Amino acid sequence: MPSSPASLPPKREPIAIVGIGCRLPGGIDSPEQFWSLLREGREAITEVPADRWSLERHFHPDPQHPLTQHVRRGGFVEGIDQFDAAFFGISPREAVCMDPQQRLLLEVAWRALEDGGLPAEALRGRPVGVFMGISSADYSSLLWASPERYGTPDNEPFVLPGNTGCIAANRLSYFFDFKGPSFTVDTACSSSLVAVHLACESLWRGESQLALAGGVQALIHPGIQMSFCKAGLLAPDGRCKSFDASADGYVRSEGAGVVVLKPLAAAQADGDPIYALVHGTAVNSDGRSNGMVAPNAKAQMVCVREAFRAAGIDPAATQYVEAHGTGTRQGDPLELRALGTVLGEGREEGRPCRVGSVKTNLGHSETAAGITGLIKAALAVHHRQLPPSLHFQTPNPAIDFEGLKLRVQTQLEPFPQPEQPAVVGVSSFGFGGTNAHVVLADAPRQPPPPRYGAQLPLHPLCLSARTPEALAELARAYQATLEASPSLSLADLTASANCQRSQLRQRAVCVAADRGQLLEQLQALAKGATASGLVQGQARRRRGKQAWLFTGQGSQGLGMAQGLLEHQPVFRQALERVAELLDPQLPLPLLSLLQPQAGQEEELATALNQTAITQPALFAVGYGLAQLWRSWGVQPDLLLGHSVGEVVAAHCAGVFDLEDACRLILARGRLMQELPAGGGLLAVLAGEAQLRPWLQALPRLSEIGRAHV
Repeated sequence: MPSSPASLPPKREPIAIVGIGCRLPGGIDSPEQFWSLLREGREAITEVPADRWSLERHFHPDPQHPLTQHVRRGGFVEGIDQFDAAFFGISPREAVCMDPQQRLLLEVAWRALEDGGLPAEALRGRPVGVFMGISSADYSSLLWASPERYGTPDNEPFVLPGNTGCIAANRLSYFFDFKGPSFTVDTACSSSLVAVHLACESLWRGESQLALAGGVQALIHPGIQMSFCKAGLLAPDGRCKSFDASADGYVRSEGAGVVVLKPLAAAQADGDPIYALVHGTAVNSDGRSNGMVAPNAKAQMVCVREAFRAAGIDPAATQYVEAHGTGTRQGDPLELRALGTVLGEGREEGRPCRVGSVKTNLGHSETAAGITGLIKAALAVHHRQLPPSLHFQTPNPAIDFEGLKLRVQTQLEPFPQPEQPAVVGVSSFGFGGTNAHVVLADAPRQPPPPRYGAQLPLHPLCLSARTPEALAELARAYQATLEASPSLSLADLTASANCQRSQLRQRAVCVAADRGQLLEQLQALAKGATASGLVQGQARRRRGKQAWLFTGQGSQGLGMAQGLLEHQPVFRQALERVAELLDPQLPLPLLSLLQPQAGQEEELATALNQTAITQPALFAVGYGLAQLWRSWGVQPDLLLGHSVGEVVAAHCAGVFDLEDACRLILARGRLMQELPAGGGLLAVLAGEAQLRPWLQALPRLSEIGRAHV
């Protein structure tokens, strides 16, 4: 039943999707590659590879033939047997006993953090939650079937943690040193979307500052495949024909996906990229229905309605739904009936809600299906385009599309109502009866945070990896990116590489004046050669401490920091902020002192040498430099200052906030300016009680003290 207004939950802050990592069929290992496949309407289904299991041994055209499968196709991740164990601090012996699903999650989680510009070391020890969906245990079946290889005294201790479901999440928390909640979810096909729901709830409760949510599936053993064939769940032609009259089951698939989630305000404050916003989520169960593994339309309706209720969004505003859409005779009609009932209520005639299913591209990845659908939906919101759902030729006659106000999305198109928010729903249902729905919408458009200026004479590109081989491969990747994107800004490229990537032991720095020079340096690095402007080396295992020293009065000069003001947006923004606080008490605007116009040089030089102006100006420059270095990821261990520099150092250390620091430097400069010419300075180490009698004995000094204290 619809909730009364009094029972509506308080509106919660949206959760931003700030990073995406994925390994999917078709050689997809990035959100960019995934979007290319979606927008081009490609399918990534192939015959079962020989390195998984033998079709000659396990295939039979009769679905009821024992211990065989009648489906030859599926969605398979390339290189699932390849894993850089040393990168994650795992021994080769332990790695061989690890379920590939755990390996995939490690790789994809790392890529998700990199995609979000979040260096792993910056999150170490923080309350970051990890919520992962995993269910199948194909790999353990292989291990126990090969005791001569895996059941050795050296290997056997690693088999249990390598194949236990809870470790899938716990291993991520261990590797990254995350201190938030960490657990694995198993609700079958809805596992990974339920994981997203739990991650958002953790963020809303404040127990996590950041969360990783996702899921994984790997097809390694034919046992489940054969069982599903006998149950009549799989399409003989190996295609998910969602919502079509020819729908006769699904094709199994595998993959892994992880999203990085963060409260919107925190994401905006940190200048994070935002794919989409999670406004509401819901999870429920079918309870007792027509069968434990049979879908329940009423429960699905309740789940969808509750997600929109939690989001505070009218379901009729939804422009697209990424459906569960398995392509089964029973499931598709029930699901669309539930969706149409909820989303069609109050919907304007002639504007049907579009629906689609990523399973038509990639197959049904079961425990990873929910996160795959969520990533597709987030990319659609981000690009403001709806990609096609494949294999839809003749509408399923059991689905009243017109009456339900639904339309299958069959081609790449903009959102049907571009003037309205891009509201999207994502459904995922587990065959045990656990349903999940997530409501997404587009994020407020905002300019990217300033990084390097576009007019720098040289662009330093810092690269790092665990091994020289990986560093060479990274150089080739950057080279390919530059060659494929001729309009890519070198300033943006270097800013993201230098400030938003983890710094590993093998290092290289390319210092280039232009794109051509940078390409030459990257090519040399990839080949293990040398080049002008290319420096390579190995970082020390223990980082030395770093100190910032801020100078005092006497270091000023006309036009100081002028180049930084012109070319470094972060520096300029910092000085503009300080100028708002200083200018009301200065005889001349701060920025005019630092950017002299022709004919003003003599006047401004004289003014800049007045102590009351010199000290605020030096403070402003020191503050701007500190903000610039911090924007580049440089953080000091020690802060020192001389004279004016002491005030800058104290502010950077958190002793004063910016407003108090500005008031102090203005008063300091003014008081020192008022001292008589030719006088001297005296430092007294004494308390007020000791000094007061001396001040009273010197009327002039006492008068100055009363005026300015």
